[in-house]
Order: sequence, then C-alpha cells, then structure tokens
Amino acid sequence: MTIHLHWYLPTNGDNRDIVGSGDGSQKTLLRDGFRRPSVAYLSGIARAAEDLGFEAVLTPTGTWCEDAWITTAALSALTTRLKFLVAFRPGLISPTLAAHQAATFQRVSGGRLLLNVVTGGDSVEQRRFGDHLDHDQRYDRTEEFLTVLRGVSGAAEPFDFHGKHYDIEQARIPFEPYEPPAVFFGGASPSAERVAARTVDTYLAWGETPPQIAERLARMRRLAAEAGRTLSFGIRFHVLSRDTAEQAWAEANRLLDNIDDRRIEQTQRDLAATESVGQQRMRALHGGDRRNLEVYPNIWAGYGLVRGGAGTAIVGSHTEVADRIAEYHDLGIDHFILSGQPHLEEAYHFAEGAGAELRRRGLVGGNGAEA
Repeated sequence: MTIHLHWYLPTNGDNRDIVGSGDGSQKTLLRDGFRRPSVAYLSGIARAAEDLGFEAVLTPTGTWCEDAWITTAALSALTTRLKFLVAFRPGLISPTLAAHQAATFQRVSGGRLLLNVVTGGDSVEQRRFGDHLDHDQRYDRTEEFLTVLRGVSGAAEPFDFHGKHYDIEQARIPFEPYEPPAVFFGGASPSAERVAARTVDTYLAWGETPPQIAERLARMRRLAAEAGRTLSFGIRFHVLSRDTAEQAWAEANRLLDNIDDRRIEQTQRDLAATESVGQQRMRALHGGDRRNLEVYPNIWAGYGLVRGGAGTAIVGSHTEVADRIAEYHDLGIDHFILSGQPHLEEAYHFAEGAGAELRRRGLVGGNGAEA
C-alpha cells in the first residue's frame, strides 16, 4: 500500500515554540506570537494542507481545545477534498447519536469524515464530564460503543444491543449516498489493544522507535488474526524537515533552548499521574532529561518534555525524514499523522521537502494538490 500523509489542526492554538496539549496547553506561559485557533487561522492551515496534498487533518479532543465536530464542520465548507479525522470520546455521547452525526457530516462534507475514537487516559479530565469509570472499564465501554456504532450505521434492519453500558433498541442510521467513515483508534494498554484488534479499522501509535513499533505491530497482527480480522496501522509524529540536517537540528535546538527547566518539571509531574500506558511509554523515551533526546537516528523526544500525547519528532534533511518514514512504512505503517509548530509554515516545509521526496520514490500517490 502507498503512504497516506495527514496533517494536524491546532485547535488549542499555535506558536513558534512548542505548544502543549491537554491541560499543559493552558498552563504554559507562551511567548509572543500565540495564534488563537480562529476559523480564519485554522482554515488557512486546512487549505494549505489540501493544496499540499495531505489527505486528512487530525483534530484533538478535550476541554483544552475547541470542539472537533463543530470546528471541522465549519472547515468542511471552506475546503473541497480534504478529509477530517475527528477525535472524540466515546463515553460522553450515545453511539447512536455519534452515528447520526457522522452520517450528517458525510452528507454535508461529501464523504470526507474519518473518526478517531479516544477512550481517554486521564481520570481527572474524564471526571469533568461526569465519567467515573476506571481505565479498563472505559475500554470495555468503548468496545460496546463501537459495536453499536457499526451496528446502527447503514444497517438494512433496525439494530438491537443489550450490554453492560448500552441498551439500544431498533436503531438504524442511514448513510446514503456515502459509506460510514473508517475508525482510527490508539491505545497501548492490553485493554486498548484487545478492543482495537476486535473493532477498529486503523490502529494508531505515537512515535516510538522502529524496534518498539515492530514489536507492537506484531502483537496487534496476532490479536487481530485471533479475532478473524486484519488492521491497517498509523503513527503520530511531529516533523522538522529542512534542506540540510544542520538546519533541522538547529530548529530542534532552538525549540529546546526556549524551554525552561521549571516547565519541564511541571509538565512531567502532571504526566506522571496519567493512567495512559502510551503516555508512560512516551515519558520513558526521555525520562524528563533534556540530554540525549535523539532516541533513534532522526527521532527526537524533545516535544515530550513539555507536551502530553505525541512527544517525538522526525528531525533531519528532507532525504533523512523521507528515509525514516520509509523505514516505518516497511514495518507496515500506512498512515502518517504529522505536525509541526507553527503548523502553517511547517506544512510547507514538509510537503515541499520530504513529502516531495516520498512522491518521487513512488511511496505517496499524486503530486501535491492532486493527491
């Protein structure tokens, strides 16, 4: 399969320095130049991503950013080909209502919706919504949610489901003239992996080293095979792609120089309390230490010092960045969800550099706007 390149919509704001995610995006004292996530600014990123040949843009979910459904619905009217990978939390909405929203989005946008189901690894944030289930219970509920979502989506007959978390009777949501959207899902715990193997289309990982990713993909393939299914795979990275390696690493060092130790300590203290296994794995790559952040050739863990979620970047010349993406693709990764701050400028740096190199190698279809 060819590579699918996706970009990111910073619906919590943008900056020339590292903007956090989660509560960290609110606690961080940003330097001058913070760009608010207005429709005008986000539409500029979305249009650039579309023109540059990205297939879709991911939006985050949480109380720290704008609502993904509403934001992307607005942006869908300002774009023509770009797809929207909408992140949302399954425990906070009825699966039948989610299917209804998805069907409407498909019709309004012309079939340009993808779903990113985020179970949630932070009990503090979940309790803000009145959700008091523990980690494994949340994943049990997610599996039931996805079962219902698929069951009511375009079914020929009304769908019934009687489970622990949902009791659904005679539900059917028509999607014509479009198909239900593909479901993307990430999670590194055993509970998350079991749910993914049995229910989703694309399993997502945050950017770990190729040996770590190879081990996870082997396990996920085995779990999916046991469930009689196959999965596609995606990965989430930041990226600093420049004409030369020296220029790329100079930018990484600039970002690092603008981070003070107090911000690192506060962020790491907050992240240490998370229940997310994926977040624990991100923290293990750097241990809160700003030294020795290149954990694999061209893989830099500096983002994770002050940012929850995806904490690694691919850093190097355009050729080196393309080489690393090709290496992950050889492992079985087809979807690459990339970002860089500020997201407007970095979209051009990557697409006109490493992205163009990947197209020359025949790894990505199309050429820019035609992709």
